Amino acid sequence: MINEIDKQILMILQQNARTSNAELARQVGLVPSAVLERVRKLEERGIIEGYSVRLNARKLGLGLVAFVFVRTDDYVREDKAAGQLAAIPEVLEVHHVAGEDCFLVKVRAEDTEQLGRILREKIATIKSVRSTRTTIVLNTSKETRELPLELEPPEGGSNDD
Repeated sequence: MINEIDKQILMILQQNARTSNAELARQVGLVPSAVLERVRKLEERGIIEGYSVRLNARKLGLGLVAFVFVRTDDYVREDKAAGQLAAIPEVLEVHHVAGEDCFLVKVRAEDTEQLGRILREKIATIKSVRSTRTTIVLNTSKETRELPLELEPPEGGSNDD
């Protein structure tokens, strides 16, 4: 488990992974060496998996988002199909799901024409893929990888404001 200071550090880094160690220390009220040690331990434990940059997909010409439900024949070796789907550069996420379909795949493309090519030339050519159903996103209200980390109220404090 992680403590409240670790949660604060994680919340700050989720907002801006480029926050300096000195700024982290200032915000959580510790000396920089203590914060550096905490971050190192969070990395060692795999809680912090890495640091990345968020790109604006629309400004890079990848404004179309689609979710593709994929049904496969190969129930025994679904890991192979998942790996093949994940290897497609335009595929951002692959989720093995319960229900009629086997996978839910998030795809980014330039336009519907490129999406059609991805479906026909990349997804449909995977040997075990039996069928796909595609939903195109019209508008996105929220898209994040930030996890909800609740901070405990201070001792003697209350959330009843």
